Amino acid sequence: MKIRSPIVSVLGHVDHGKTTLLDYIRGSTIADKEAGGITQHIGATEIPNDTIDEICGNFISALTIKDLIPGLFFIDTPGHAAFTSLRKRGGALADLAVLIVDINDGFKPQTYEALNILKMYKTPFIVVANKIDMIFGWETHEGASFKESFNQQAQSVKQTLDTKVYEIVGTLHKEGFQSERFDRISDFASQISIIPISAKSGEGIIEVLAMLLGLAQEYLTEQLEINEDAPAKGTVLEIKEETGLGLTVDSIIYDGVLRTNDEIALMTSTNEVLTTKVRSILRPLPLEEMRDSKKKFQKFDEVVAAAGIKIAAPNLDDVVSGSPLRVLNDEEDVEEEILKEIEDITINTDDEGILVKADTLGSLEAIVQLLKELEIPIREADIGDVNRRDIINSSIALTEDENHGAIIAFNVSVHPNSEEDLNNSDVQLFKGDVIYQILEDYEEWIKQKEEARKKAFYDAIIKPAKFMALPKLVFRQSKPAIIGVEALSGTVKQGQKLINKNGESVGIIASMEDKGETLPDISRGQRVAMAIDNAVVGKDFDEGDELFIDIPENHYKFIEREFKEKLTEDEFETLYEFLEIKHKQDPDWGKFGLFE
Repeated sequence: MKIRSPIVSVLGHVDHGKTTLLDYIRGSTIADKEAGGITQHIGATEIPNDTIDEICGNFISALTIKDLIPGLFFIDTPGHAAFTSLRKRGGALADLAVLIVDINDGFKPQTYEALNILKMYKTPFIVVANKIDMIFGWETHEGASFKESFNQQAQSVKQTLDTKVYEIVGTLHKEGFQSERFDRISDFASQISIIPISAKSGEGIIEVLAMLLGLAQEYLTEQLEINEDAPAKGTVLEIKEETGLGLTVDSIIYDGVLRTNDEIALMTSTNEVLTTKVRSILRPLPLEEMRDSKKKFQKFDEVVAAAGIKIAAPNLDDVVSGSPLRVLNDEEDVEEEILKEIEDITINTDDEGILVKADTLGSLEAIVQLLKELEIPIREADIGDVNRRDIINSSIALTEDENHGAIIAFNVSVHPNSEEDLNNSDVQLFKGDVIYQILEDYEEWIKQKEEARKKAFYDAIIKPAKFMALPKLVFRQSKPAIIGVEALSGTVKQGQKLINKNGESVGIIASMEDKGETLPDISRGQRVAMAIDNAVVGKDFDEGDELFIDIPENHYKFIEREFKEKLTEDEFETLYEFLEIKHKQDPDWGKFGLFE
């Protein structure tokens, strides 16, 4: 058995320094030290242990790190996209992760998203607090260790940095993680290390590399064991067209060996297994050779994990990003293994719910996990662009439940032929490249719909209101009675039933008029002429009487349960008066309410 380099992914919010960090690790530090051995892979950079020793100098020897791990293998594609696209059976491809946070900005949407993904896959990680050089008063020391640079700062600058670090500690605590600045940690197994750095000046990079190497050697050596002679296992990063090669597969190999002419199995967009033969295994030429050559790649007869490679092979048109890659062999049913791996991510859909579309298997898995945590049902979940069938299915879901007429689309487009179908439907599309943001937008949409539903319901409920039959303003005594009234509280509407102060039925408001204009409703202070069907003035009520809107008992219970905080003060007073009238007639009326 051989120990391979741990695969490290860098995650974090846009503009917090992911690319700058990777560029620094790859470039200037190495150039300054004239350290050889840095290998540029497809989608990854390998930094051997000797180079890390040379970069870190005495810092490594002080940590008593043994030479068990051959080096560090950084996935170059920064951000959650690499993390969710690159997976292996049972979890993420990355063995370790770096969560990068702008020390001055703190946690942002993509930071929380990255943290959710790390939780989901249970991946060990360190937090890199970047941009310490932007702290007011910071004196830069190019390429220095954090400790060396920190010790040379003014006391006020040190205090500012510590305050910002403890803000990160507080945020991580709220998210369920114990953390501390790396040099103050007592137990690396239970606490997350926070390493302040400047990816621009290189300050603290020494500690980042040393910490990753130390964590890998202390906790991960067992999972990093590989058999160099075993058939290769890998995962597809992306499918690319290359001049002179046609369609190629960029892949990370995390176990075993891959050789030219090996038969490999991959997954297609229709969740079927494709087998093809490896024609060429390619890796980028070293930069100095690439400058003097028209070629970009060099061929290899074989590669051993961990490796990032480009594979030239026939029939790759339908292969999907995130697909497993396996070498066919006599000892195991590889095709069956891939199908099982696909099943691992197959979504247990509900009979009803929303639709989910994503660019890769890993992305789909991450979104579905988050949706389940939010208890949002999923009708269908699949890879690929939103198509006409999706819109039809979502329209059907909409008829069953208006909250389900939605499509979550992560990192995918709407098929051009389906744009019109979407525009002509009532289906809501939530599209973007930040899972966290898409789900937040969906939840806000649900909240708005719920508020609109409640408002419509509230508007439809009969609420407390009363008016006075004004003295000397009886225009007709009956059939219908027409009188002058003044609204005293609430909103009085046409069609509402009335009761008098004894709880007896008076009639129904037929219409209301003011200066020849018919009004559907009136509110406090308005004076109008009112026609009341089935009422007789002098029998059912007298001039000067107050008449109440008759609230059905089930409406009262809704008001009490859901809408009582929406009532105005005068509506509250009227409701109590109304309840007193009702209780004189029937002590049990509304007894389940709080107003009894």
